[in-house]
Amino acid sequence: MYKNLFLSLALVLAFPSAIFAAPEQWVRVSSDHFTLITDTNEKQGRHIVDQFERMRWMFQTLFPKAKVDPAAPIFIIAAKNAKSFQAIEPAAYLSEGQLQLGGYFLKATDKNYIILRLDVQQEHPFESVYHEYTHLQFGDDFDWLPLWLNEGLAEFFQNTDIHDKNVMLGQPSVNDILFLRENQLIPLATLFKVDSSSPYYHEDQKGTIFYAESWAMTHYLQVTDRQRNTHKLDSYLNLVRNHEDAVVAAERAFGDLKQLQNALSSYIKAGDYKAFILNSAAAPIDEASYKVKILTQPEADAERADCLAYIGRKDDAKALVNSVLAADPNNTLARETLGYLAFRDGDNEAARKWYGEAVKLDSQSYLAHYYFAATSMSGSGPEQNTQIESSLRAAIRLDPAFAPSYDLLAVLLAQHREKLDEAHTLSLHAIQLDRGNLSFRVNAANVLMAMGRYDDAAATLRIATRLAKNPADTAMLQSRIDQVEQIARSNKEQAALVVSSATDSVQTQTVEKLVVVDEKPKHPTESASGPKHQTLGIIRHVECSYPSVMDFKVETSKKTYSLYSNNYFKLDLSALGFEPKGGMNMCKDLEGFEARVQYTDSADKSVDGQAIAIELRK
Repeated sequence: MYKNLFLSLALVLAFPSAIFAAPEQWVRVSSDHFTLITDTNEKQGRHIVDQFERMRWMFQTLFPKAKVDPAAPIFIIAAKNAKSFQAIEPAAYLSEGQLQLGGYFLKATDKNYIILRLDVQQEHPFESVYHEYTHLQFGDDFDWLPLWLNEGLAEFFQNTDIHDKNVMLGQPSVNDILFLRENQLIPLATLFKVDSSSPYYHEDQKGTIFYAESWAMTHYLQVTDRQRNTHKLDSYLNLVRNHEDAVVAAERAFGDLKQLQNALSSYIKAGDYKAFILNSAAAPIDEASYKVKILTQPEADAERADCLAYIGRKDDAKALVNSVLAADPNNTLARETLGYLAFRDGDNEAARKWYGEAVKLDSQSYLAHYYFAATSMSGSGPEQNTQIESSLRAAIRLDPAFAPSYDLLAVLLAQHREKLDEAHTLSLHAIQLDRGNLSFRVNAANVLMAMGRYDDAAATLRIATRLAKNPADTAMLQSRIDQVEQIARSNKEQAALVVSSATDSVQTQTVEKLVVVDEKPKHPTESASGPKHQTLGIIRHVECSYPSVMDFKVETSKKTYSLYSNNYFKLDLSALGFEPKGGMNMCKDLEGFEARVQYTDSADKSVDGQAIAIELRK
């Protein structure tokens, strides 16, 4: 997977500001793997897309077993100057005294955005873009690539220095070197074991040394392998790819870890850091294949408004979208953006309206079809389910590489106990397209539960724990594993009890079918957009059942309210005046808390309502 870096590659991502004359309009340039809009000119737009294609080819050449194309498309906005860049950059960087960005990378489920400021003058202006783009290349390798090497590679590639005919990779960071020299290194046996739940990945001080040392270790191994004509890093990668323990693999590939620690320390102090020069003359890239379109002002504004929505500048996005619709009432992307903003705000009714209009205007928009289905799922009936399924199948047809469409269709079929074999196949395909997505794994486990395959569901959730990004994710997954294993044990005990009294094989086969219990929720799933109420009291009698149903009561001085949620993972959980310790287990940790609970009316009159938000208090 990991070829030596001294190859004949070039990557020329130089953006000299002197060539940028102010154009009269925006230009879109599209290749097979990137879509860019820029307010420079066609020539420069082609040049930038060409350089990202060369970067992609570089990773494909260096890492032939990696999946270089992400699950979601990549959109690039290249702004010619500070004014143009500030119109789309994150709001947190706009105030005086903030870090001046040269580039920004945003990864979302359905899109990846890269924004560039082309006139910036910094040593490594696009280091954040290169860092995150590197992670994008290894998104499918989460289940075996150790965290230290995942971050070490991203740090290694972020300091890329571009020239006309070549590129220098792996240049050291002065700040990292100074920090490593002034602080005690993490023991390698600990470094190699760090995972997403470790304080070395979350706490500021420990995280700083982890990132810096991960870079240093990666750089040292690359350089020494080249200088000594060895392949120790390749050997290590092969071992961990085959699920060898990270420390055992290091001892087998690198030798004695104490000697390696001493060598790394000496390497850091010596300051003799090599860089890697690459040339891209052999890259099979055809610039003539790029598609170019001169954008109208409403088209360009719709593209920028969509980026603003994903960046989080909601008010600016809405203002720009409104101007687009005033000039172009049938603009499809503007409707998708308004749908996305409503979806982010939890207003499913408004989101469904906008996405529904987008579908009618342009049935070729796979995202419009996908989000129309996603916003129609809550409280849908048989007729709506048919429309949802049709929309999701259209989204898959329009973009077979978009993983969320397969996942949502699997969820739909499993919820209604229809075509469970197809649901399982769909969930596996979603995971294959985007192996780093935690929710896909959880949904796949739910499908297996619906099929009665409880052991497989638990195994799927255990694999998903490797994707946990924080203690809350870890706690949620462990809670689900505990529930699934409890159901599995209960079903096996029931099966054993009945089978032991069976008199023939026919009865045994019948029993094996009956032990797959019906797990449909006992209360209806209501729309969260209905009338809302709230109450303040003490949470009591919390009871959870498969797959994520929670019944509980709120005791007040005047009344005890009976509430429920059919998916407690979607509850808006917050805390007022304190920070909960670790991840909250919804089924175990809420008991006895004072809380303000918001709920909606339910058609089931045996309860007071369906909970939608819980604010814990102390």
